[in-house]
Amino acid sequence: MSERVTAQIAALEGLDSAALRARWGETFGRPPPKKMSRDMLLRALAYHVQEQAFGGLSKAARRRLAALAEPTGSRGSPSKPAPPVARPRPGTRLIREWHGVVHQVTVLEQGFDYQGEHYASLSQIARTITGTRWSGPKFFGLRQASTNSGASSDGR
Repeated sequence: MSERVTAQIAALEGLDSAALRARWGETFGRPPPKKMSRDMLLRALAYHVQEQAFGGLSKAARRRLAALAEPTGSRGSPSKPAPPVARPRPGTRLIREWHGVVHQVTVLEQGFDYQGEHYASLSQIARTITGTRWSGPKFFGLRQASTNSGASSDGR
């Protein structure tokens, strides 16, 4: 089945913008958004081919996307509090590159190990690495950065 999917996607890659727009109409029963680029048309149609062959998103992923799409309150703040960050299991290794240096943290039953030192929180480790205050879960990729939080452009 994967060879057939690969062949279908390769065929899409050979189409020009007009043909991709026509294929979109055939596939979804409506024209694509007017300003959608050829690359986005191709990606969306390729995803649809894969979705038809292998299945779509899990129920959990659909719920998460629906939650992320909920309207926000005033001044861009979420209307509901953010869900808590799930703590990784003990033994999990968190890896982050910072300024060309790879940093590895091991999750312990109580706290975290970083370079042989015990830390109570990931935020302490992020501060040790960067020299500035960070959300540790955000720094190590356990929480999605909010675009409306007033955070600085460097992801803090």
